[in-house]
Amino acid sequence: MDVITIESDAFEQIMDKLMGLEARFLDLENKALIKLSERWLDSDELVELLSISKRTLQEYRVHGKLPFSQIGKKMYYKASDVEKFLKKNYQSVPNF
Repeated sequence: MDVITIESDAFEQIMDKLMGLEARFLDLENKALIKLSERWLDSDELVELLSISKRTLQEYRVHGKLPFSQIGKKMYYKASDVEKFLKKNYQSVPNF
């Protein structure tokens, strides 16, 4: 077995990055425990989730197609409302 030595500054940098990763993993774990229908999504999350542009999302708001909540300039959407929106716009295919 080889023994590798590093300077203490380099070791501290590695440990800081590991602690940051641990915090990020814990945050992701906590989000995963929340039912999607109970979550609030911001505009960036929803744009990525639906693969749409910010302008398209704005059109949904302006035309009353998708309910939202606004705090300052930031918009939030209930995941359950997004699911209803998707179901409402569902196009079935005959003989599928």
